[in-house]
Amino acid sequence: MPHFAERLAELGIVLPEVAAPVAAYIPAKRTGPEIRTSGQLPFVAGKLEVTGKVGAEVSAELAYDQARIAALNALAAAASVGGESLTITHVTVFVASAPDFTAQPQVANGASDLLAEIFGPAGAHTRSAVGVAVLPLDSPVEVELVCLADNE
Repeated sequence: MPHFAERLAELGIVLPEVAAPVAAYIPAKRTGPEIRTSGQLPFVAGKLEVTGKVGAEVSAELAYDQARIAALNALAAAASVGGESLTITHVTVFVASAPDFTAQPQVANGASDLLAEIFGPAGAHTRSAVGVAVLPLDSPVEVELVCLADNE
């Protein structure tokens, strides 16, 4: 299997620097071949470009794009401890939702679709899409990854 960095280059996607933690945690931890990331926000150059609740201030389409960014940040965190040969096993996407918003799975597809584009079959994963009242820094989405390092 080629390293995912090759696929990122083909797609014209640049893996960002690992986002600095906003509290007392580390971005990712490896235990044997398993890697778990902390929740990653859709930071671009250290800032949130979008804030608010999905279904109110933030459209589902924009939140989908933010989930892609957060997933890319989570991938950067995973790669920082696991290298560039990973298999994605589980994705959790938290969506800061207006009370009547129920399309969390469609927002979470932003993360899932990105991982499928990058990893192909190795990106197939189980997933949880969870609606929440609020996320850190008023982010509309947060993404966590569980993956396996293929270099064990």
